Amino acid sequence: MTLAADTFDFVATLVRDRSAIQLDRGKEYLVESRLAPLARSAGATDVDAFVRALRADISQHESVVEALTTNETSWFRDLHPYTVLRSTVIPALATAGRSPVRIWSAACSTGQEPYSIAMTLADNFPSLKAHIVATDIADNVLAKGRSGRFTQLEINRGLPAPMLVKHFERQGPCFEIAPHLRNRVMFRKHNLLEQPPGGGPYDIVFLRNVLIYFDVVTKRSVLARVRAALAPGGYLFLGAAETTIGVDDTWERIQVERGCVYRTREGKRI
Repeated sequence: MTLAADTFDFVATLVRDRSAIQLDRGKEYLVESRLAPLARSAGATDVDAFVRALRADISQHESVVEALTTNETSWFRDLHPYTVLRSTVIPALATAGRSPVRIWSAACSTGQEPYSIAMTLADNFPSLKAHIVATDIADNVLAKGRSGRFTQLEINRGLPAPMLVKHFERQGPCFEIAPHLRNRVMFRKHNLLEQPPGGGPYDIVFLRNVLIYFDVVTKRSVLARVRAALAPGGYLFLGAAETTIGVDDTWERIQVERGCVYRTREGKRI
């Protein structure tokens, strides 16, 4: 069954208004597949019927936005950011006397990114004091991150075997990250359309693989908020397919080894 045009338009508008994520025509299949489980749970005959009821039931709107939020994630995704973090960024911050180092992992999904950061710090800078704030718009993924428990399938997505042995314990069918690492990460609910979470100013912000879902105007507003939350001389990590070039010229892209970081122009030295 093809999703009705007015159903798609309502959902696309709701998601855009709540999260700034753009759902363009051609994504009807995505809306239908993501909302089908909610429709079944609600006893609706199909997604169109579910959305018709949804128009008058705002209590379900948040669950729809969560269902349409992409939660693609993996351990040490793209690897280069963590290499740059270890080889260049943390040593530069240590030399500058930053302590504790404050890190914001934005749009963190189920926690693999902030825990990858925590493991990088623990293995390479054991005496470093650091606070990691991890945020996402969806309650369900935040709950998963806080639990620190991951299935074998989730573990297999990028976690090196030595780190599994060193930093996780088997708990039935799952693996649980060590308490001292779990306690190092503070998970909070946050919408990137809102003011940055408390805990800053941040020395490092990971805002990876999320700007690609926004239009240019929203990208600029999000980058402006991040800039306001970043400490002088702080570092911004974006996804491999993302850039500030042509979007916000107050940032400068700096090549570091095989990766790159972004800094505001007044703090461009590395």
